[in-house]
Amino acid sequence: MAKLATDGILDGGLDKIGGCTKLTVCAGQPTNYADIAVRALATATLTGGSFTKANGDTSGRKTTIASQSSMSITGTGTADHVVVDDGTSEYEVTTSTSQALTSGGTVTSPAFDIEIADPV
Repeated sequence: MAKLATDGILDGGLDKIGGCTKLTVCAGQPTNYADIAVRALATATLTGGSFTKANGDTSGRKTTIASQSSMSITGTGTADHVVVDDGTSEYEVTTSTSQALTSGGTVTSPAFDIEIADPV
């Protein structure tokens, strides 16, 4: 028998991501929620309009997080991870192209997708 998940089931996870309120550019992968602040180099506020759901590129469903332009850099380090979080305890981490950032400048986070695949 085949496996199946409806778009509504997959969208439940994406809705949780769509409730995130902050995007943080980090130096290194945070190991827990508190570590996001320790590794933060730049942050942006997210709103519901920052997220767009659609069919996944490969299968399932995805949400695209909009580009965040001219984020103020508040720390110096090598950015290599981006985190979206809900402001309390839930978060999603992804890798990014490694880039040296210097406090006082600005950085732009390009749009990126988080995809939940159909069951296999």
